[in-house]
Amino acid sequence: MKIIDLRSDTITPPTEEMRRAMVEAEVGDDVFGEDPTVNRLEALAAQVMGKEAALFAPSGTMTNLIAVLTHTRPGDEIIVGNEAHMFWYEVGGASALGGVIMRTIPNDEDGRLAPESVEQVIRMENVHFPPTTLLCLENTHNRCGGAVLTPEYTGSIVQLAHQYGLPVHLDGARIFNAAVALNVPVSELVRPADSVCFCVSKGLSAPVGSLICGTQEFVRRARKWRKMLGGGMRQVGVIAAAGIVAVQKMVDRLAEDHTNARKLAEGLAGIPGISLRPDKVPTNIVNFESPAAISGPEFIQRMHAQGVKVTNRGGRKVRAVTNRMVSATDIDEVLARIGRLVKELG
Repeated sequence: MKIIDLRSDTITPPTEEMRRAMVEAEVGDDVFGEDPTVNRLEALAAQVMGKEAALFAPSGTMTNLIAVLTHTRPGDEIIVGNEAHMFWYEVGGASALGGVIMRTIPNDEDGRLAPESVEQVIRMENVHFPPTTLLCLENTHNRCGGAVLTPEYTGSIVQLAHQYGLPVHLDGARIFNAAVALNVPVSELVRPADSVCFCVSKGLSAPVGSLICGTQEFVRRARKWRKMLGGGMRQVGVIAAAGIVAVQKMVDRLAEDHTNARKLAEGLAGIPGISLRPDKVPTNIVNFESPAAISGPEFIQRMHAQGVKVTNRGGRKVRAVTNRMVSATDIDEVLARIGRLVKELG
């Protein structure tokens, strides 16, 4: 029985072209700024994002933390959505290592933060209050089902933040998915933000890495934080080479993942007991609820036994993420296996 892995798009191995590029990569010591392949990747990332400079780091978690450390000081308060990846899945690093308070406000089902909610929690100058110094956004939004922030929304919320002197960091781990879904240049999506990070190791299929982009001065300070966090690597061109291929060659194929996600969502909606809204699947993340007759963890365990790997988001909430390793035919097989399982449950 074929195992169909929908746990995440992080399970994608490098392509053959990436493997060749890694073998042939010209390398140097990146801490000294002497790895030519890393330098090429950083220049490419900055160009694509429309920013002055970029910095390569091991992970999106690290680039988000670097952004917070660079924009803030210990004792500051930052605004994040209550469903933000930074708040849920990054081990509280901003607070534990950056000494900042994460003030959460609700994300709506499309991943947005209401402007009035943002404005209400920005601290006024007061000796009793921690200063509010950063607003964080996420595009696409992981826990909101791969929801996409439009350029118009991002521009308006950034403008509001800037009125209060707040810089804005955009967690763009899957920002290329958003660009493909909206059919707009990625630079247009991130233009208003003061800093943005994106991963090459998810749908773009590189084995490891994330880049953080911003002004020259921002990246200069971020580089020192990267070193402090242990992210200063040496002959890292051997993995940066795969990142170059990812950015140059792997963006357009994300549309296939989106098509497969919609097919999965529409098929799941037709299975009795499965609950979801197919119209809320704009990219490659499908969130749904398992049948009430079985607990979420047990349903997932039964799915795994059927050769379909997914993840649990708590209770009956299930997440499936389409990726390069899952074809349209695989989606048909997933739906057939889940259909049989639900039928067995009665």
